Amino acid sequence: MKIPGNGPRNAAREVAEELRLGARVLGSLPGFLRTPLSPEQCRAELASRLANRESRFLRQLDRWVFPRSAHPYARLLAHAGYDRPEVFRLLEAEGLEGALSVLLRSGVFLTCDEFKGRVPVCRGSLAFRIGPGELIRPDAVVHGVSRSSGSRGPATAVPIDLAFIRDHAVNTHLGLEAHDGGGWTHAHWGVPGGTSVTNTLELAKGGVPPARWFTPVAVAEPGLHSRYRWGTWAMRAAGRIVGIPLPGPTLATPDDPGPVVDWLRQVLDAAGAPHVWGFASSAVLICEAARSAGVDVAGARFTMGGEPTTAARRRAVEDAGAVPLPRFGATETDIIAFACRSPEAPDDQHFFHDRHALVQAQENDADLIPAGTLLLTSLLDSAPVLLLNVSLGDQARLSRRACGCPMERFGWPLHLQGIRSYEKLTAGGMTFLDVDVIRVLEETLPTRFGGKPTDYQLLERAKGPAGRPELRLRVHPRVGPLDDREVVDAFLEAIGGGDSGERLMELQWRKAGVVVLEREAPARTESGKILHLHAS
Repeated sequence: MKIPGNGPRNAAREVAEELRLGARVLGSLPGFLRTPLSPEQCRAELASRLANRESRFLRQLDRWVFPRSAHPYARLLAHAGYDRPEVFRLLEAEGLEGALSVLLRSGVFLTCDEFKGRVPVCRGSLAFRIGPGELIRPDAVVHGVSRSSGSRGPATAVPIDLAFIRDHAVNTHLGLEAHDGGGWTHAHWGVPGGTSVTNTLELAKGGVPPARWFTPVAVAEPGLHSRYRWGTWAMRAAGRIVGIPLPGPTLATPDDPGPVVDWLRQVLDAAGAPHVWGFASSAVLICEAARSAGVDVAGARFTMGGEPTTAARRRAVEDAGAVPLPRFGATETDIIAFACRSPEAPDDQHFFHDRHALVQAQENDADLIPAGTLLLTSLLDSAPVLLLNVSLGDQARLSRRACGCPMERFGWPLHLQGIRSYEKLTAGGMTFLDVDVIRVLEETLPTRFGGKPTDYQLLERAKGPAGRPELRLRVHPRVGPLDDREVVDAFLEAIGGGDSGERLMELQWRKAGVVVLEREAPARTESGKILHLHAS
């Protein structure tokens, strides 16, 4: 299966591909929208999924892996000595998660770098590299293309399949139901394409299409691919055919989220409950803008995904009287976990084990996988990307506790907290964990110098012909007058505190003048995220 826009092609072929894709969307969307899922259907679907997890896992292997000896997972399984009968016996003896743990210890897994094709897969005498599209489900129907944000490397093209959006809608609407969200008025704030399409359609599939779509980038922006314009037109045209209004774009930039604030207030004034689906940093920006404008948005809800819902970000939303709903997901998987209604941590979420199986690497499980790594295995027949013990670069604390919230009653007892990248960040020759970066940028510096969690960022650059490393500590101008040296000293002291090796690196940074203060608004990715460390 080829994905539009994935690799070079001449203009005529690309136009033809776009026309075929447009015709497919217009032909498929009306039927998709005419058959909304009821809450009863969602609950019945969930019960069926939970009752058949092992068989669904084995069915995926039977369909796409075992018949194809060159498939990456087939090669890993064969190298580890597991054919179909052996995997079946392992499932019967150990259960799904137990079997996956055994396979992990046998070398059947993919690191984040291997999965992304950045490094070859090496297991003893076995060595190969995963190419683009090799893990995409062969029968996925491409109704569009979503791309990962590229937060940890090149963006990945993932097909948008209406069957997957339909299956994803089950979890979205049950998650919202757990928070009494059946009567909320929804909006999405995100760039054209990707989640602006999938989120709109999954909400519509549950019978409650979003009322507004706010975008930080105009669809008609010069240089933006034409597929975003015709894709928006096609989606709205399909909605008109079946009498379901789907929103067009309303420009709301990160520098001026006023249109979102105004909409929140309008819904609240009409005794409604507004709900915005977007990034964690976006929710913070909206709440900050509301406070600056003197607009009360108490009672608004924010689904906060794409970035960690840290204590500082959660507090910024709650201080505005709004309700934060942390969400964990990825372009390749869509939603993985959703907010607990009785949280014990800022990002406490329930894992959707009907969609994925999850094992967590333990000490000595595998040399290439650090302890605590989350490894996902896809269970939905409609999953666009096949996962088998795949790391997306995240770790978390896992627990099973009786929280008593509706998410638990629906059948999701596993909690995830402290979800972060486990990958070490290297900047200017210094290696540290992103949890340390978050602590300093969101807590230490704002506490001392003022500002909000989204006002501080690190940018790594190579300076001069020799490529000398330079870190720019970017601070938003709205923080006010600052002494450059004092801020840099405070940053170095905080990031290098504790470990003697870190303290040595701190001293080297001071001597080399690696860190330079920069008074600009933090940079955003193409999808609108504010990363704590941004490479430029």
